Amino acid sequence: MKDIPDQDRRRQEQLPLAFPYDAATGRDDLLVSARLGAAVSIVDQWPHWPSPVVILAGPVGSGKSHLAAIWRERSGAASIHPKAGSGAAVLAAEGPVLFEDADRRGFDDAELFHVINSVRENGHSLLITARLWPMSWPVTLPDLRSRLKAATVVEIGEPDEELLAQVIVKLFADRQLYIDDKLVGYIVHRMERSLAAAQTVVERLDRLALARGTRITRHLAAEVLNEVGNPDEGG
Repeated sequence: MKDIPDQDRRRQEQLPLAFPYDAATGRDDLLVSARLGAAVSIVDQWPHWPSPVVILAGPVGSGKSHLAAIWRERSGAASIHPKAGSGAAVLAAEGPVLFEDADRRGFDDAELFHVINSVRENGHSLLITARLWPMSWPVTLPDLRSRLKAATVVEIGEPDEELLAQVIVKLFADRQLYIDDKLVGYIVHRMERSLAAAQTVVERLDRLALARGTRITRHLAAEVLNEVGNPDEGG
């Protein structure tokens, strides 16, 4: 069989389309571990929260978006981005609101302050997700900083290997793919310990296997893990 040049092989591997798949993101699909326990509990407790404002803080890919989606469906919350002129405070006066990635997307101090006041005055709820605790946000308005100190902050830790293995199995199952437990263990022991990395590895394996018309093997997994890199190398 004639060898295929690397450039042609890479071109062939790019041909398959990214077919849509149904990712299971409901409450029953949530994989609960000790690191997620407190965050899951606070979502399940709504509307009986200890404070009107709850902040979920955790690293990229830690499960914040999944929990936010569960809460938004349960509460009927409107998604907001508290910027000047956004009308976020008006929505907060009408019902529960969700503000995702607060420290990454940024916000207007005065508008977020008004959102929190609207929530408190009208008996509604505000869920905020972020990578960092609010004390690390670039807040300059003293009144807003005071409001954020009164919020309930729940931290989501890094996933352990057991949870990563469960997540990888779930991500493959979402794609109607089922792989051997030993292969799952091989991947988990060699990948960055984050849910974002798990998503990247599974997606790349799925596409590469489809492009080459082969099943997912240890050799293919090693190739993908090498491409993705490891956290010690700054990837």
